[in-house]
Amino acid sequence: MTQPVTPRARVAAAMRHQQPDRQPVDFLATPEIWARLAQTLGFEKPQLTEDDYFDPSWEAVMRHFEVDCRVISYDQFVKPPDSALLPGAQIDWWNALSRSTPNRMWRQVLPDGSSRDVWGHVIRPVENPTGAYEEFAVWPLSHATRVEDLHDYPWPDPDWWDFSPLPTVIQQFDAHEQYNLRFRIGSVFEIAWQIRGMQEFLMDLVTNPAICTYIMDRLTDVYVENTKRVLDLAGDRLDMVYFYDDVATQASLMVSERMWEKYIRPRHERIIAVAKSYGKPVMYHCDGALYPLIAKFIDMGVDVLNPIQVDAKGMDPHRLKEQFGGKLTFHGGIDIIKTLPRGTVDDVNNEVKERFQVLGKDGGYIMASSHHIQSDTPLANVYAMYDLSHRYTPATSN
Repeated sequence: MTQPVTPRARVAAAMRHQQPDRQPVDFLATPEIWARLAQTLGFEKPQLTEDDYFDPSWEAVMRHFEVDCRVISYDQFVKPPDSALLPGAQIDWWNALSRSTPNRMWRQVLPDGSSRDVWGHVIRPVENPTGAYEEFAVWPLSHATRVEDLHDYPWPDPDWWDFSPLPTVIQQFDAHEQYNLRFRIGSVFEIAWQIRGMQEFLMDLVTNPAICTYIMDRLTDVYVENTKRVLDLAGDRLDMVYFYDDVATQASLMVSERMWEKYIRPRHERIIAVAKSYGKPVMYHCDGALYPLIAKFIDMGVDVLNPIQVDAKGMDPHRLKEQFGGKLTFHGGIDIIKTLPRGTVDDVNNEVKERFQVLGKDGGYIMASSHHIQSDTPLANVYAMYDLSHRYTPATSN
């Protein structure tokens, strides 16, 4: 009797650029979508505690849709010293609006309703007609005029993390099925400007780059050490290392290629080098029109590219598959701006089938949304996107 293919093996086959038994998928959404799906599917939300590392009701949604991938994230394991907590702060693991997976996410919440993540972002919720987002309200390093002004900032240290529960979390996943597991480690450019201020940081790159490099190096040092500790603990059971850094808009790069090469690439290469030293593939997230950098990503050692926003300049899926499909696995591709929130069920069905036919030809594709499925998306379109029959769509020639 033929043994069923595990999700882990399915993703591995696609990443080897082989045609798997069916197309693999991933799932990322805003908390509003998770809550509506769990309620509609009858998965009751449990009372969650500090001993839980993911929400079982959200995980049940993943199993319902037969999702092949799971994320283990750095912010599930944050354990800073008491000295890092502000007066009156309460630790909150479960209410971060930027949660996109069943994982918990560390925040300290202050009496005024604002919160801080481990890097010190000051975050406040802002409501919209269908939900809410977290917006950055204060940039704690915006005052700096020289590198010395940065020295006294409460920079996180690798010892602010306790990854010892990681093997147990992996066992909880494996008790159901072997999924593709990736470790999410954070970002360099993105978090740097989020604590400095975007305007200040972009100006620094031109007039005072030492400030930028100091901040990015402090972040990268933590990522490198955290990744080593996680890979030592997880061993062969962790399948991929994942980091993110948005360096593009819908129409162009946010910085010049020269600046990217000089200031951002070396920090990314340090992270990638750690993963490769353990024999792990690397997944990288960057929104927008990043076509000019894709060949350089491959040269750096990126194996999986997310999220493939096909409406951004230069990101036509036929072109991407033709030029890079032999060396790169694509992750994402289903439009969250028009198709999912505004399209019909037929529109969603057609787009999913097209992505599988084009990006999934000869493997090399993991279907997911082009960012978190947004709160204004009809659930009927989510169900259509994850219709199991689509995953057997035959690939066609480009």
